[in-house]
Amino acid sequence: MSPRIGITQEDVIKTAIELANTEGLKEVTMANLAKALHIKSPSLYNHIKGLPELMEILTLKALEDLYKRMKDSQNHVGKKEALLAICQEYLSFAREQPGLYELTIESTIKKREEIQILSNQIIELLTEVLLPYQLNAEETIHAIRGLRSILHGFASIESNNGFGMNINTNASFHFLLSTYIKGLRNTKEISD
Repeated sequence: MSPRIGITQEDVIKTAIELANTEGLKEVTMANLAKALHIKSPSLYNHIKGLPELMEILTLKALEDLYKRMKDSQNHVGKKEALLAICQEYLSFAREQPGLYELTIESTIKKREEIQILSNQIIELLTEVLLPYQLNAEETIHAIRGLRSILHGFASIESNNGFGMNINTNASFHFLLSTYIKGLRNTKEISD
């Protein structure tokens, strides 16, 4: 194939996202990206400073998309259904954007201020959704950590084909979340 002319930074980012989601995040290298764009690796430096900058850009994109999807998912449901809606949207994002999803978990890359702000917005969104459960500040942190563990654990096991039994994984996910939510409702009864 002949080299492509007129490549933009947007083209580079879009191609990097496609590579991450189809081949895996580890396959997003300068060489693979150049190959996918039908250009030589040095030409990429006209658009990005290098792989670390690209990963920061992709992380920002991932967190922006995840936050927007989670926030929008609760628009048409009541307060009681908001937590479930957000969790279902989180899993949908992980399923549809597996490469980008990996970047939402990566803590070593959260050095850039915009990345930290977006990460905090997701935590604030979860905090808001947990308000009806009347948890104190420390309990809310525990609840968010537990929820993130459930969501990431399920998404990770599923993406690695770890659920081998012939039982619907959506039903399993709903059962898991329902159990978690029942536990939140019973927290006050247990701790009093």
